Amino acid sequence: MSIRAMLPQEAAEKAIRKEQLFILDVRNAADFADWRIEGKRFQHLNIPYFDLIDGVEEILAQLPEEEEILVVCAKEGSSIMIAEMLAEQGRKAAYLKGGMKAWSEHLVPLKLGDLKDGGELYQFVRIGKGCLSYLVVSGNEAALIDATRMTEAYTDFAAQLNVSIKHVLDTHLHADHISGGRKIAEATGARYWLPAKDAKEAAFQYEPLEDGSELLLGSSVIRIEALHSPGHTAGSTSFVIDGQYLLTGDILFIDSIGRPDLAGHAEDWAGDLRETLYSKYKELSGELVVLPAHFMIMDELNADGTVAKKLGELYERNHGLSIRNEEEFRMLVTKSLPPQPNAYREIRQTNMGILMPDAEQQREMEIGPNRCAVRS
Repeated sequence: MSIRAMLPQEAAEKAIRKEQLFILDVRNAADFADWRIEGKRFQHLNIPYFDLIDGVEEILAQLPEEEEILVVCAKEGSSIMIAEMLAEQGRKAAYLKGGMKAWSEHLVPLKLGDLKDGGELYQFVRIGKGCLSYLVVSGNEAALIDATRMTEAYTDFAAQLNVSIKHVLDTHLHADHISGGRKIAEATGARYWLPAKDAKEAAFQYEPLEDGSELLLGSSVIRIEALHSPGHTAGSTSFVIDGQYLLTGDILFIDSIGRPDLAGHAEDWAGDLRETLYSKYKELSGELVVLPAHFMIMDELNADGTVAKKLGELYERNHGLSIRNEEEFRMLVTKSLPPQPNAYREIRQTNMGILMPDAEQQREMEIGPNRCAVRS
């Protein structure tokens, strides 16, 4: 039997549609435990490649006989070899094209909805990394928020819509992934906006985002209103778009809340985080649809693959929004933390323009799951 290459797009679609998929992951056990391809109906078997060099006969009983087996490794090469061994044993086998590196970089653009007076809002789901970014469209103009370093995905999509990117914004100085905002702004002539309190050490020019900043976009005059919402970083800024959507950056997620420690100020910023979540957001309409910059688990995806919930629902269901005891809250966000993102200090410096790693170094820096959230 022959083998085939499965593109990350196909695997992502299976995850979004909650289809069945059997994955043989041949990375080492530590890498698999740290980060893997997630899906509601995905089954996994982790057998390191070096344990299979002499053949796959000993693991055949653990594999489905009729179902296709997707073999996954870090970059692709090892998975091709193992898939070929499986095919020689009469099994249906595929390998993930580009491996986990390609899975980490794949973006899925999804339409969130129409804006009141014309225009649309799109969400880009980086399903392998848990990153979310947004394109606001009005007339022939667009604004891009929290772009990843895979810049062509956004510029190509904007070209398909026949719109020009006029504004590029980051909700905060990211620590888990490299922003593509500045690169896109340079390529398109757009204005690049960054919270001033996060960019004091920035080695480049930018438009300072301040509390109350307002951007107007396109022929239907869509409003993007900035709301200073510190806690994840000192300058973390949320955006209210068209009076319908609340982009919360890494402050509030669907199933969790942001962490305040990635710049070394956990104790200082824990109070800011609580103030944002328990006071500032409380003053907003519960009908606003929360659109975060990340998701943590696949259960946060809606049936159509989007990540979005009304603010009022989150105050009912998100445990991080219902901790009445301030000391308990502080303990949660300063002591009960997941591991820090890989190379987060270097990523912050890259996003400030201090470090300039090449493309391969950037990929290596970002390997791993989203770790910007605190979940009880």
